[in-house]
Amino acid sequence: MADQKKMVEDITSMEVDFAKWYTDICKKAELVEYTSVKGCMVIRPYGYAIWENIQRILDAKFKELGHENVCMPMFIPESLLQKEKDHVEGFAPEVAWVTHGGAEKLEERLCVRPTSETLFCEHYANIVHSHRDLPKLYNQWVSVVRWEKTTRPFLRSREFLWQEGHTIHATAEEAVAETEQMLNVYADFCEQHLQMPVVKGQKTESDKFAGAVSTYAIEALMHDGKALQAGTSHYFGDGFAKAFDIQYQSKENKLEYPHQTSWGVTTRLIGAIIMTHGDDNGLVLPPDVAPIQVVIIPVAQHKEGVLEKAYALRDQLSASFRVKVDDSDQSPGWKYSEYEMKGVPVRLEIGPRDIEANQCVLVTRHNREKTVVSLDNLADSVAEKISEVKQGIWEKALENRTRRTYKCTTMDEIKSVLAEKGDGFVHAMWCGDEACEDKVKEETGVGSRCIPFEQEQISDKCVCCGKPAKCMVLWGNAY
Repeated sequence: MADQKKMVEDITSMEVDFAKWYTDICKKAELVEYTSVKGCMVIRPYGYAIWENIQRILDAKFKELGHENVCMPMFIPESLLQKEKDHVEGFAPEVAWVTHGGAEKLEERLCVRPTSETLFCEHYANIVHSHRDLPKLYNQWVSVVRWEKTTRPFLRSREFLWQEGHTIHATAEEAVAETEQMLNVYADFCEQHLQMPVVKGQKTESDKFAGAVSTYAIEALMHDGKALQAGTSHYFGDGFAKAFDIQYQSKENKLEYPHQTSWGVTTRLIGAIIMTHGDDNGLVLPPDVAPIQVVIIPVAQHKEGVLEKAYALRDQLSASFRVKVDDSDQSPGWKYSEYEMKGVPVRLEIGPRDIEANQCVLVTRHNREKTVVSLDNLADSVAEKISEVKQGIWEKALENRTRRTYKCTTMDEIKSVLAEKGDGFVHAMWCGDEACEDKVKEETGVGSRCIPFEQEQISDKCVCCGKPAKCMVLWGNAY
């Protein structure tokens, strides 16, 4: 197994340097490559295949709920962006501008979309006139640009892929219901398909989306104890409608302003998968989004009948799983390491003796456990192993979050717990005053992540000022 050991040595241990471990995996598992444009990345085929599987699952969920896909322009005229004051101020530091078309200077600068609210509003103003035109349930799969100063593959880049849903409704009640529904879609997706536990909650006023009435989010905890915002859903009220003069005639023949939402997840979900489930041997991929769910490794493939049997097993399993046979001339040990690095959930080993005994060896990636199984009913055996991987990585992620969740009643206690145990989720009470929110961040280093929907009465006093508390807040360091 010398080849396997050497491959593992190429990855920095997560306990030695978590950031370097993360970058090593992104590169060595062939997920990304850097480019000549700082902060932009090539998402390589293996990385993009993960995104395609995320997209496939979510897109089906959106369509089941009645959403339709559209595609808005990449460019936003500056005058259009300026129509919603809070919105433009929130994005101003990250906006990239186009000033020339060919050799000619443009009469008006064009913003390269950081998000598409203003474009959708312009469109709604043209097509929404009556209550019969509502609701509009739209989504688009596109890239956006935000001129980040500090970048890291998947987690924060200047151009990234995402989906952004945009809906418009006759009433506030309908829009709020949509906002909550889509947050639940994201939470269910993360937990059921990515095996990533999340906390659902509402962002504080200071941390909500620019121009929103309220922002809801799901927060996940990474292996190193840092939080990652895995998805957001925003209720806009009628603020954008008023700014863009979108009105419709109600059933009572009155002119009314509609209510809007937007919601989105990005390719940072791939970063979340890496940091939630990965280990020192590389990726550990949730089976539902793994590009390869089963890799077949022929052992002694030069011997008669081995490759033929591997191909036959591939054809048999392909009806239910994404399967690959590695028939390259690399050694079996090298192949074992390669597909551990790539996080393939199940490895199937088959050699001459196995064929003779009508069996094969199945190895599950998350725990490297080997099981000898009959070739009869093989698809059932593989399905069982896929389920074991899902359950195993879910339990590991949940245990990490449970172990790293701390309840604190004072700021000194927050500082003490973090100093002793390291980063994690901190549950602490808050009075609702933004000054206290800022002071907690300034003195302890952890900021507010969300106000969880599932509340817990840890004490009756604010962790900062000692005044009566209004709610429990989830605090943490974040990516």
